[in-house]
Amino acid sequence: MAETVLSISHLTKRFEGQTVLDDLSLEIREGEVVVIVGASGCGKSTLLRCINALEDIQGGEIRLRGLPIRHGSKNLPELRQKIGMVFQNYELFPHLTVLENILLAPVRTGKRTRPDARAEALTLLERVGLREKVDSWPRQLSGGQKQRVAIVRALIMHPEILLFDEVTAALDPEMVREVLDVIVNLADQGKTMLIVTHEMSFARAVADRIILLGDRQILEESDPELFFTAPKTEQARKFLQSFEYVRKSKA
Repeated sequence: MAETVLSISHLTKRFEGQTVLDDLSLEIREGEVVVIVGASGCGKSTLLRCINALEDIQGGEIRLRGLPIRHGSKNLPELRQKIGMVFQNYELFPHLTVLENILLAPVRTGKRTRPDARAEALTLLERVGLREKVDSWPRQLSGGQKQRVAIVRALIMHPEILLFDEVTAALDPEMVREVLDVIVNLADQGKTMLIVTHEMSFARAVADRIILLGDRQILEESDPELFFTAPKTEQARKFLQSFEYVRKSKA
């Protein structure tokens, strides 16, 4: 059995006295792709932010390869370098070119020389179909192109796990496919990933496990085919029916 990369034990998160996540536990193993789905506001993005210690937690523990991730701890910057996070709004620096956005972290941390990092950046940009955009500014890119640059920026740090937070939410429909294809390729390469998405067909195709989040906890955890064809809980059935209704409404 593959080694556990990320372990979440009895996680509790509150905002201003309101519990968002309650006694949540989850393990993700090396090379596994886990997709989190659930209604808007159920805590999916908050969970990812807790993993990266962008949010403090009020109970439980999060460990990366056995090392605790704690808000404010001395080794947090080092641990964050091992967690690649891609946000739905890209988070690219507008005053830096595509290449400079990608090189900023590996060079600033002192772990990579600029020539070495640049060579890998060009290889990764080629892999996602953006080699010709190396000297472009973020304002010159489409939404899909910005998101692919953000993925390259995460990959160049050689993270232990990649976190994707609704990375297609801000994209026009025609741009969604180009970003999802990149993530599918990463899955094929054996990257460990935790993905929050509302794209159900994508979730079904890429996931090793589906997690349905709701009511501050995990409602269902299942193989993707079983989740979509024979959900075990009434909450999962209602959730899938709501997406089917939305899909038919748009047809």
